[in-house]
Amino acid sequence: MRVFVAGASGAIGTHLVPQLIARGHEVVGTFRAARNSDKVRALGAAPVQLDLLDAQAVREAVLAAQPEAIIHQATALADLRMSRSLDRSFAATNRLRTEGTDALLAAAREAGVRRFVAQSFASYRYAREGSWVKSEDDRLDPLPAPIAVQTNAAMRHLDDAVTCAGGVALRYGGFYGGADDALVKAVRKRQFPLIGAGDGVTSWIHLEDAAAATVLALEQDAGGIYHVVDDDPAPMRDWLPALADALGARPPRRVPIWLARLVAGGGMVMMAAQCRGASNAKAKRDLGWTLRYPTWRQGFPSVYRSGAQPDTQPARHEQASTQG
Repeated sequence: MRVFVAGASGAIGTHLVPQLIARGHEVVGTFRAARNSDKVRALGAAPVQLDLLDAQAVREAVLAAQPEAIIHQATALADLRMSRSLDRSFAATNRLRTEGTDALLAAAREAGVRRFVAQSFASYRYAREGSWVKSEDDRLDPLPAPIAVQTNAAMRHLDDAVTCAGGVALRYGGFYGGADDALVKAVRKRQFPLIGAGDGVTSWIHLEDAAAATVLALEQDAGGIYHVVDDDPAPMRDWLPALADALGARPPRRVPIWLARLVAGGGMVMMAAQCRGASNAKAKRDLGWTLRYPTWRQGFPSVYRSGAQPDTQPARHEQASTQG
């Protein structure tokens, strides 16, 4: 297929484009900053500079590309500066998830593009009740932390708009395996503490595995919502020390909840201490997806230990090798 990838120069886009091309697809890849033109071209895609918040420019770019499918991976997370308010930190990305998604969907309708896949997110979103591991059918948090109300609303908008149009929203876990993982820097500097008992559960996904699931969702013309996470959702008390160990860093500091509230704010602590993980059973069953790194317990050491460089070679998955 001819595939229009919005955000081709981003963290997952740089892993996704080579996998699409390896599967025989032709890729038109967008970027915003002019410096990324050569980067996208080197990945094998036809580069197109595009501001996803300019609806007219999006329309013109999609009509000119004449794609058979669109994959929306655009975010504004490069050089992200975190604050006590996730809504403030993710304001630009939230606009891409709302206005940008709407612009791409409108352009897709006009161009007659039926296949649409978009990046969503799994962690921190589910109701803080019941099971610590959630399925796609479990309810989202009706009262998200005050610091993340707009961020949750933006992700819900994307999920609803894309699925109502017949597309697929992929709720990814926390990415790792990139050349400049922000979390890695914080853990190395012992700036990411273990809060309280470390009960909050996180789901992770290596970028290559995330890209492989995205290709399968595209090729099988899936619809609906899928968790793209590994097999091993785990509490912070398990994964954070393991990540520090893989990095050769000192163990994370332990901070009581009362102190964490003073330093990071109650909303951040609520999310960290009570967040739920996600099950990948639906994606594995429906997409025939297999993972190179089924667990972060394998992936963290493989990627980070002994100065290992993040793997950027296209993943070989059983299902991917039999399709096309």
